[in-house]
This record gives sequence, structure tokens and C-alpha cells, in this order.
Amino acid sequence: METDANKEHIERETLQLVLEEFAQEQKTNNQHIETLIIAINNIGNKIDVSIKEHKPGKIVLEPLDIKPIEAILQKSFLDIKFMIGRQPKSIIRKFQILLFPEQDAKLFYKIVFGRWFLWLAIMMALNNLYSWGIHYSDNSKEIEMREIQNNRIRKAWEYMYISSDKETKKLMKKAYEIR
Repeated sequence: METDANKEHIERETLQLVLEEFAQEQKTNNQHIETLIIAINNIGNKIDVSIKEHKPGKIVLEPLDIKPIEAILQKSFLDIKFMIGRQPKSIIRKFQILLFPEQDAKLFYKIVFGRWFLWLAIMMALNNLYSWGIHYSDNSKEIEMREIQNNRIRKAWEYMYISSDKETKKLMKKAYEIR
């Protein structure tokens, strides 16, 4: 309850300050408008006087002093620009998922095709080299295992051939040749 009351009090104070500020700006604008009206009335009076004094054969040009009016107008235009500039601006929030950039597309494609494809090619080459190395290692291990197994069988046959009699030798020789 207290926080709501505090918030309302703060909002009232800020609203009051804003309204007072707008009232002061309105007063200054009214003063500028009044000075403009007075200056225009003075110029109008001077024009009326010059028309009355003007005679058809006599041309008298009286220089009019427009500089105060220009100064007042410039000051009031600056005040109006200042008030417009101080107004809150709307915030636009965008949420986008972009596959390609909106700006600097050439730079993006240069980076993508120049660097990424190079790294992709290097990674694929390393991957294939690694796979080939593993395959070569597995094949060499399998060859060594078969050589060991064949050497064991050959040694067993040689041992039997040396230690057995002649008939066994002949049978062994035939079996070895068939194989």
C-alpha cells in the first residue's frame, strides 16, 4: 500500500512539474507572439502613414527596419524546434533473424567464401587423413596377426616334419602341398 501511495505521489509531482514547465513555455510563446503583433502593428502604422504622405508625383521610400521582426521570428522558431526536439520519441524495436546481412554483403561473401571454405577444406582433408591413418593402422595390425598365425602353423609343421618318421613326413608333405 505504501509503495503504491509513494508511486502515485511521485507521479503527481512529476506531472505537476511537467505541467508547470509547459505553462512557462506557453507564457514565453505568448510574450513572443505579443511582441510580433506589436512589431507588425508598428509596421502597419508606418505603411499607413507612408501611404497618406505619398503623393502621386512624389516617390518617397522610407527604409523599414525589419531586423527586430526577423530576430523575434528566429527566436520563436528556435523555441519551437527546441520544444519539438524535447518531445519523447517513439522507440522501434526489431527482432530479426537474418541469413544474409542487410549491409556489406560483399564483405560477408568475401569472408564466407574466402575463409570459411578454406578452413572447411582443411578440416575435411585432416579428417580424411585421420580416417586413412586409422584404416592403415588396422590393416597393418591384421596383417601382422595373420603373419604370426601363419608362422606358428609353419613352425608346427616343420617341427612335426623333423621329429616324425618318413611316412609321416610323406603324408605331411602331401598335406602341405595340397594346401
